[in-house]
Order: sequence, then structure tokens, then C-alpha cells
Amino acid sequence: GTAWLVTMCRFPGGRWLEWALLLPLSAPAYLLAYGYSNLLDYYGPVQTLLRAIFGWESALDYWFPNIRSLWGAIAILALVSYPYVYLLARLAFLEQGICTLEASRSLGCNPWQSFSRVALPLARPAIAAGLALVMMETLNDFGTVQYFGVNTFTTGIYSTWFGFGERQGATQLAAFLMIFVFLLVVLERWSRRQAKFYQSSSPQQNLPRYQLRGPRAIGALAFCLFPFLLGFLVPASYLLYLTVSYAQEVKNNNFFQLASHSLILSFLTAAIALVIGLILVYGQRLSRKPLTSFAVKVTSMGYAIPGSVIAVGVLIPAGNFDNWLAGWWERIWGVNIGLLLSGTIAVLVYAYLVRFLAVAIGSLEGSLGKIKPTLDDAARSLGKTPTQILWQVHTPLMTGGLLTAVMLVFVDVMKELPATLVIRPFNFDTLAIRVYQYASDERLIEAAAPALTIILAGMLPVIFLSVQIARSRPSEGQS
Repeated sequence: GTAWLVTMCRFPGGRWLEWALLLPLSAPAYLLAYGYSNLLDYYGPVQTLLRAIFGWESALDYWFPNIRSLWGAIAILALVSYPYVYLLARLAFLEQGICTLEASRSLGCNPWQSFSRVALPLARPAIAAGLALVMMETLNDFGTVQYFGVNTFTTGIYSTWFGFGERQGATQLAAFLMIFVFLLVVLERWSRRQAKFYQSSSPQQNLPRYQLRGPRAIGALAFCLFPFLLGFLVPASYLLYLTVSYAQEVKNNNFFQLASHSLILSFLTAAIALVIGLILVYGQRLSRKPLTSFAVKVTSMGYAIPGSVIAVGVLIPAGNFDNWLAGWWERIWGVNIGLLLSGTIAVLVYAYLVRFLAVAIGSLEGSLGKIKPTLDDAARSLGKTPTQILWQVHTPLMTGGLLTAVMLVFVDVMKELPATLVIRPFNFDTLAIRVYQYASDERLIEAAAPALTIILAGMLPVIFLSVQIARSRPSEGQS
């Protein structure tokens, strides 16, 4: 609904809401869970204010919804995940041809009928893709459901491994969760079956927009403000208030050391993902063989796998390799070298790459695909090798895609909690880990600054992405 309103309607505030509605994407779900729990708990500011206004003396005098419940977790995850559907639906509406929509109007359809009968069915593949991403992110969530006491596969895997020491049981849960994720993807594909969706006119033509006035404009503005306020502005403002009000506690909690750990992991993973992704995408462009395309697709499947499952899948072979190498080394040289890979940054970065390499590949594929093959032919006719073509021709033309890939992977690593919680080295905490630890101990004041830093880091690619989308839309009056 918000995607349709900001794309096809003119009302006050609509332009800035186009990018503001993406901002909840910068905040991990567990940060909103911690913030809203502190806001809405019995001793939080909301209930305290209500008791002061109405003269209530205890919880027996009134009823207030419990945020730490299954429905609270659903609400938090919905507020954070809706931008996936909003983003893809808005892109689909932007790409719809003017002739199709004007034909529906000429046949007597009012704005609501044009939306429900024409625009919405045409946008169905994009909406289904957005819903699939929401399901993947929900299955991957750990911090929110664990904090709210909701038992899911991710919390079960963590508690089985670390709480009961049952590695085999955690492996079985992870395998079953992978099967469930695979079935979700197959179900989404099957639901579309042989349906085809085509546009009969150029999407670059300026789409006709509905001018909303009076109550309709107010209603559209309120409808679009609601997810922005609850999904970003309220929790971010509250975390900012706590950070500023208790600045001394921030300085005494190794904040800068935690930030340096997160930055090191994020930059290192983003740089490696950029290099590997560029090699894979360019190799796919050079070689049109099915095996190459299949290899790239398999490499991109990691994003659909929850972080807890990847952690289990990485730790077990790494531990087996370390044990084998240590035993072999001790038999040959008589020296116990201990564990070389397990509990190191190398294994953690590898797990990040397994999960987030698909993000870099997707951005690079879209950027490289816009470069015409005739440029490659021209460069080869001038004696350039494939490597020289990549660095001298393609890379300068892919600056936006390269930057997008780096920023997206960087922010995803900053926010990742399940894999970091399981694989991280001893005494190597990150901002996400420290936020989780403080929130678990009900110390949200100390968690405010790390949480706000993660949100601010996440805002960079979100704003950059919204600017790129805005540029892709024709200006008013352009045809």
C-alpha cells in the first residue's frame, strides 16, 4: 500500500517518504525489540505516564498488551521487514508501462480498480520475491525471539549446542530448518508456475499520478507515516536519548574497542566479498557454459540459509579438520599445535561470506549486465586481455554497483547476530554481541550507544539505494 501511494499519488510529504519508508531496513529487529521492551514495560516511560495521568496504582487497575510475546515478536519483525516488500513493489510499479494503466482508465476503472485489477497482478512476482525475503529474515532472526521468549529453530539450535552440549541434535535441527527454507522457496516458485508478466510499453515514460487533496491526502500521509514512525523514528530517537543522557556509561564500556572489532570484520568481509563476487560474475560473463552459471547460483544460495545454520555447518568441519591436523602433527613431530581454525576470525569471515556473498553478487550482476557486450568486443579488437578489460573498461563503469555491493555486505555483517554469537573468538565481542548481552541483562542504557551505531551504519546504504531509485524515475512532466 505505501509503495503504491508514494509512486502513483501526489500528496504532501510524499517525496521524502519515498526514502524515509526504507529507513526501518537499517535497524535490526533485535534492536527494536530491546527498545520497545524498555519503552512499553511496566516501569517504562509509556506505562509510567499512563499511570500518572489516570491515577492507576498497579497493573491490576488496567490492561496493557505484553510486548514480550509471540504477537509482539510478529509486530517487531513486520515493522523491520516490510521494506523488502515495499522496495520491490515500488520498483515494480515504477516499471509498469503507461499504456496499461491508461487503458484501464479508458475502460472506466477508478483508481482503486486500476490498482487491484491491473497494477497489483502485474507486480505479483516482485511482491512474492519480497515476501520470500521476509520469510528468510524471519527464520534467521535470533535476538528478537530469544529476548521475547519465543521458541523457534534458531533459539533451539543455539540452546541445544551451547546449553546442552548436543552437537548432533543442533545439526539435526539445522538440517531440518534448511529443508524448511528450501520448501518455502519451492512453494513460492510453484505458486507462479507458468504465469508470465510482460510490459507493453516503455517504463521510462512518466506515469500518471493521482492528486490527493483534503481528507484523502491526510489519510495517505498518516498511512505512510505509521510504519516509518514505529519502525524507525521512535526506537532510534529513544536510543539517541539514552546515549546522550548517559554518555558517561558509554565511555566506560569499551565502546570504541567494540566498534573497531565490528569495523574490522565488516570491512574485511566486504572487501573479500567484492573480489570474489567480481571474479564470479565476470567469469560468468566470459563463459556462457551452464556449469559456470550453476556454480554462481549455488554460491548465491547462502543468503537463504539462517546464520545459525551456517554457523553449525562451518564449525563442525572446521573442528574436524583442526582435530585431524593436530593429531597428525603430534604423531609426526610430537607437538600439540591446538586448534588453528576454530574460534578464529578466519572462520567467522568465511561464515559471513557464505551468507552474504549473494548480496554482493546480486549487485554486481545488475551493474555488469548493463554494460553492452560490444564494449568487450571493441576492447578485445584493440588487443586488451580479459583482465585488462575488467579493470580498464568495466570497473570504471561499475562504480555504483561496486559501492553498493561493499555497503550492503558491510551493513549486513554489522547487523549479523546468530552466526557471530556462535563462531566469534573468545574475548572478541562486536557491537551486535554487546547489544545482545546488555539487553539480555536488562541493561539497555549501556546497549543504547552500540545499537545506535549499528542503525547509523545501516542508514548509509539505505539512503544511497533510495537516491538511486529516485534517479531511475522520470521527472514530472517528462515523457
